[in-house]
Amino acid sequence: IFMSGGALSGTISEVPASWQLDKESALAQLETRPDDPYSINLAYVQLDGEFYFYAGDTRTNWVKHIEQNPHVRIRVGEMIYPGHAVRVTSDHEISGFADIWVTGSMFQRDPRNFEEVWLYRLEAR
Repeated sequence: IFMSGGALSGTISEVPASWQLDKESALAQLETRPDDPYSINLAYVQLDGEFYFYAGDTRTNWVKHIEQNPHVRIRVGEMIYPGHAVRVTSDHEISGFADIWVTGSMFQRDPRNFEEVWLYRLEAR
């Protein structure tokens, strides 16, 4: 479950203007580095029509890829959404995300406890 893979497959769809998935938080797949696709499983949070994904306070490989090229693809179920990853730095937005994130399990790392946070919002390209 934690190993990286390559290009995602599924049905391509536009990033919705407002996300309305069945669950507030669940598992998705993230694909970065379009020239040499790198994909991972991660949990997402849906809040106020926005789609968020999070690396905690760790500058992971996928965070480094996004820094080089913010074009990503997210797969939820069989649907793939090509989008643009935008780093979230607003304390208000981070706090709203955290309110949902920490209810997922006691192992969820609260972004309000970190100096540097790698939280992203998916936007249409």
